[in-house]
Amino acid sequence: MATTTFRTETDVVLIGAGIMSATLGLLLKELNPKIKIEIYERLDVAAAESSDAWNNAGTGHSAFCELNYTPQLENGEIETKKAVKIAESFEVSKQFWAYLVEKNLISHPENFIKSIPHMSFVWGEENVDFLKKRFEALQQFNLFKGMEYSEDTEQIKSWMPLVMEGRRASQAFAATSMKIGTDVNFGELTRNIFDYLKTLEGVDMYFHHDVKKLKKQEDGRWRIKSKDLSNGDIRKVRTNFVFIGAGGGSLPLLEKAGIPEGNGFGGFPVSGQWLKCINEEVIEKHNAKVYGKASVGAPPMSVPHIDSRMIDGKKALLFGPYAGFSTKFLKNGSYLDLPLSIKLNNMIPMLSAGFQNLPLTKYLIDQVRQSPEDRLQALREYLPDAKMEDWVLEHAGQRVQVIKKGEHGGGVLEFGTEVVTAADGSLAVLLGASPGASTAVSIMLDLIKRCFSEHEKASVWQEKLKKMIPSYGVSLNENEALLEEVRNHSAAVLKLAKL
Repeated sequence: MATTTFRTETDVVLIGAGIMSATLGLLLKELNPKIKIEIYERLDVAAAESSDAWNNAGTGHSAFCELNYTPQLENGEIETKKAVKIAESFEVSKQFWAYLVEKNLISHPENFIKSIPHMSFVWGEENVDFLKKRFEALQQFNLFKGMEYSEDTEQIKSWMPLVMEGRRASQAFAATSMKIGTDVNFGELTRNIFDYLKTLEGVDMYFHHDVKKLKKQEDGRWRIKSKDLSNGDIRKVRTNFVFIGAGGGSLPLLEKAGIPEGNGFGGFPVSGQWLKCINEEVIEKHNAKVYGKASVGAPPMSVPHIDSRMIDGKKALLFGPYAGFSTKFLKNGSYLDLPLSIKLNNMIPMLSAGFQNLPLTKYLIDQVRQSPEDRLQALREYLPDAKMEDWVLEHAGQRVQVIKKGEHGGGVLEFGTEVVTAADGSLAVLLGASPGASTAVSIMLDLIKRCFSEHEKASVWQEKLKKMIPSYGVSLNENEALLEEVRNHSAAVLKLAKL
């Protein structure tokens, strides 16, 4: 069958139909309604990879309960910088979502965000000491006011009865609770945003299109070639700006783009699985996101949590994630993704990072080899009375952790997100994973500042940004009155709990 080649011109191309592209596309369209945007997605629906509800934790990551965001330093002090940044970023996300709901750009916020307490739970004297220090360290920041701490067994039972069932009273426990935590269905939110974007003039979406080539032209614009996987047709587009937000697919596309700023970047794929509860009585007994401490050698994305979720309008209970290793960069990817990503410019950083992280590799291999009994044993650390017949295994998404050049030419394995931009701001690529989706608005605002700097500085854009995010340019943590004002407003619009 003969193929057809289509040629178009546009202002912006977004590659990947996940929460990042949706957020950037809508921000740009609000800032400049005349901007022309084309969106390309390899799958046939939006948000089917990292943004899908089954493929991420669903936690509105605000650092209320995630202990990996507050590591204990060698001197015993608690590092709080990352936690404060993430907490503030999530407040920015909520402000933007509230704006979208108020303006009727998206509706029914209860379908994508719900209030649920965020809790941390530890046992053993050493861990209790850590959690108490963490709580005390966070209390100096306005963002964490309202958090409760307890070592009282009865108090903790009232917070998380299912977790406390069957525990020995002689053991030392500690927990924190923050009632303004949230559960977010990023898949639902992403699809809502794209449904709105598709109604706007100048926005075109192309599903089932695989981007094959990206090339910078002499005039500074990018030429992108994609293939329609359903019929083989070729689409060529020229654009001023490209954003690659394709989850695990971003690294291969960064390599195809060939920008010098991308040299040295590699990726380390980590897969995940959940145990999903199928006993309705057990599901109803728990109503919280309870996070614990990760095992020694585990990647931060593998912090165990027993987690109440709302997925497709139904309450669910998950435990995990159990980490694993696969050479795929995407859940729907190829086993050749990792070997094909190794190039001359990133070979040394990748080999160096691999050598330095041998314990992590061993941990992931051990996780892959786990039996159902091993997984049940891990679950029983959080739910002592758990029964195997109440739980089934569910595959979660793939994450690609960033590897980049270190100071001395070796490789550093990063756990987080990284935005790589071309020197002229004409291309930006998002790499990495958690806390990703929860901080998407802050990440995209920073990208706009870097790649659209002249427009961002102009009074017209500044005024619009302030309307969308009232705290734009201001530290919420340092402005208690503004924090209370925006939190209460977001809570009212999104139908969330207040302190």
